[in-house]
Amino acid sequence: MCACPLSHVEVTSTLLKELTEMAALRRFKPLLDRVLVERVAAETKTKGGIMLPEKAQGKVNEAVVVAVGPGAKNDKGELEAVNVKVGDKVLIPEYGGTKVIFDEKDYLLVREGDLLGTFDN
Repeated sequence: MCACPLSHVEVTSTLLKELTEMAALRRFKPLLDRVLVERVAAETKTKGGIMLPEKAQGKVNEAVVVAVGPGAKNDKGELEAVNVKVGDKVLIPEYGGTKVIFDEKDYLLVREGDLLGTFDN
């Protein structure tokens, strides 16, 4: 018998839920120069180890790119590819974008031009 704290059924159902969520995201493809991002979780502790209440955490403007559209056409009709790729960490504006929910997780759909910058990995 396994001394694991989680049963096989719990692990299997958790893994199945994650795979279903990933499949839903794979089916979604943003149009034009839109980018689907997921906000990075807010810090719950200070550097000194003090736990922060939810209201004091504030809104995080850092996000990870989850899906990218093909790009938009310029004045000449040529397709200009998007400058970010899946997995990039980006800085998003405090307000703007469209909130999208996939499998109970919140995402934000923004235009590439609204992104403020990228972080080096």
